[in-house]
Parts: sequence; C-alpha cells; structure tokens
Amino acid sequence: MNVSPVGGLSGVSWTQPTFGAGGTDAVKGNAFTDALQALQNTQSKADDLAVKAATGDLTDVHDYTIAATQAAVSTDLTVAVRNQAVSAFNEIMRMPL
Repeated sequence: MNVSPVGGLSGVSWTQPTFGAGGTDAVKGNAFTDALQALQNTQSKADDLAVKAATGDLTDVHDYTIAATQAAVSTDLTVAVRNQAVSAFNEIMRMPL
C-alpha cells in the first residue's frame, strides 16, 4: 500500500510495514516475536554506538543520542504492551464460568 506524499515531500513514498514474509505472519502469531527481535536490534545498535562514543570512534555523538532514545522508547512501549496483556489475562481469569 503506497501513500501519496503530503505537501513538499515529493519523491518520498511511504509503504505500510509488514511483519515477516508477505505480511501474513501476524495471523500466525509471529508478530510478537518480530517486535521483540526489532527491540533487541534497536538496543544492540544503541549499545554499539555507546561503545564507539566511549572510545572516541564515533564522529557524530547525536547518532548515539538518537539510538539511545529510540531504544528507551521501544522498551517503554514493549513494557506497556506487556502490562496491558497481563492485565487483560488477569481480568479474563477473574470472569465467572
């Protein structure tokens, strides 16, 4: 699915993200594992940039700042989704039969 550019963003095309091959993995249950793998990759990138910043090998420190913020926001989102899932599970378990 392509979305037409807005205003002065000519030449930029946006596509809908897919989960795994063909975008059908969400039905198979792999969307959650794909999201956790993406979180792990984001955190690994931030860790690598942190090491480069500490050793002086990183030329642009703002790259590390951006990566660290992305990792923090991704972790916060993952924790919030997990908490909501646990809350929903507990609520279902409290339902009378």
